[in-house]
Amino acid sequence: MKGRPGASPWTLFAFAVPSLVLLVLLNLYPVIYAAYQSLRDGSLISAGDFVGIENYVDVLADPEFWASARFTVIFTVVGVFGSWVVGLALAILLKTRIPGKTLFRVLLLLPWVVPVVVSATAWNWLVATPQSPFPVLAQSLGLGNVLFLANPLLAQITVCVFKVWISFPFMMMMMAAALESVDNNVYEASRVDGASRWKTLTNITLPMISRSTYISWILMTIFCVNDFTTIFLLTGGGPVNATQSLVVLAYNTVFLNFDTGPGVAVAFLMTLVLIIISVVLFRQIRKVQIL
Repeated sequence: MKGRPGASPWTLFAFAVPSLVLLVLLNLYPVIYAAYQSLRDGSLISAGDFVGIENYVDVLADPEFWASARFTVIFTVVGVFGSWVVGLALAILLKTRIPGKTLFRVLLLLPWVVPVVVSATAWNWLVATPQSPFPVLAQSLGLGNVLFLANPLLAQITVCVFKVWISFPFMMMMMAAALESVDNNVYEASRVDGASRWKTLTNITLPMISRSTYISWILMTIFCVNDFTTIFLLTGGGPVNATQSLVVLAYNTVFLNFDTGPGVAVAFLMTLVLIIISVVLFRQIRKVQIL
């Protein structure tokens, strides 16, 4: 039986060329140009002189870079695992038979659906000034004048909690979809065997949703490391750069200090770390698939 006549591979390739050229222009060219800028001593209006890897050496020797890297790690770890724990707990709760489950699911999505500008404005109203509700509540409890965004440690905690707040609905949806794939007969068998809820969670639920869990961790890690708006709208990186992440440092270096080379070098180092983390987690996903 003869196969259906079709277009030759070269014809198909010719049709794909315009799209490939467009993709290269839109994605690859900016990356190459940014790499070119990171090797020069330029500004926003001039390319500057070629300095090789001097920008990378200067950035790695700068204590401000390592302080930003440390906060980025804290922000990412709390953002990923905090939102995952909350999202998983709510997904398990919503899997049970509770009245008004659909309404709760919609309400719990609001922190993710509402624009981050609105959420940041609401949180600023709650904690920013001594007259805000939370500082007033803390003072009435005898904790003194607590300024959540003026104290460096409290500002870091507030920003991390805010990140968990706006991120847990995403994790809840990912975990809810993963839980739907687990066969209920497995849970029935574990109940017959007398397994406790904790053993059911750790020995059945978590292993069976591990692939979706690793994917959600990869996505949330990328979201957290690249998250500029959450931090910038809430604290602007302050006080005294306590909440300045690497992406905020790159922005400040390029657009406030007009040092394009070091700023782009920070962004490239950040991207390199993200690639390494993604590769490690993708290997974990492959191991899960093999098992």
